[in-house]
Amino acid sequence: MSEASVHFWTASDGVDLAWHEVGEGRPVVLLHGLFSDAAMNWIKFGHAARIASEGFRVIMPDLRAHGQSGRPHGEAYYPHGILARDLRELVARLELTEFDLGGFSLGARTTVEAVGEGMRPRRAVLGGAGLEGLRNWKRRKNFFVEAIALFDTVQRGDPHWLSIQFMKSQKVDRIASAQLLESFEDAFIERLQAFTMPTLVVCGSEDDDNGSAEELANVLPHAVFEEVPGTHMSSVTKPELGEAIAKFLAPR
Repeated sequence: MSEASVHFWTASDGVDLAWHEVGEGRPVVLLHGLFSDAAMNWIKFGHAARIASEGFRVIMPDLRAHGQSGRPHGEAYYPHGILARDLRELVARLELTEFDLGGFSLGARTTVEAVGEGMRPRRAVLGGAGLEGLRNWKRRKNFFVEAIALFDTVQRGDPHWLSIQFMKSQKVDRIASAQLLESFEDAFIERLQAFTMPTLVVCGSEDDDNGSAEELANVLPHAVFEEVPGTHMSSVTKPELGEAIAKFLAPR
């Protein structure tokens, strides 16, 4: 399996964005989580390679304000729904018609937004997401806005400590990240009714950061739930995550 390649494109508002790609075959677009990037969520721990081994072209954007993508400052660059808009533009640029779509945490939320607005992948994957987290995203958003405000003052043991350490390790741009966070709204639950395609809801056994993933699977029309080891932070490091996605997406 060759190493993932990186490519760049320019969104409609002039922001340069990146995507990573590995493998050949049926396209699958995978979206990473908040403050992370494609390399951390999908490439580093072998998930992309495992999925590609089933005959997939794995396409992994770095979301706006993340990874190798642009991190512009200014509220105009972060309107409501911007990540789903970027996704639609990338899908159009790559001329994808038949493809699968999935994401982890923020990537799952963006998948819900895109499908709710009309995107129709063959199969969908929602990782690290629960029903309450989608219904009440503003609570989660406010937690991270507070973490950015406390970036240089919080002490070990504070609830924000681990998130801040991860942000530091990822060298996040705090201004861009805060402006992106302010663009998020609670997901409209009616969007879940648009998941008429087979859907995998996959979550760590110790991950309740975004509510119950099993509850989310139960309200989706055609979903299966699979538990993998780990917390919200550690489940992306476990090979079981990539294995579960690969098996779900593999042609039947």
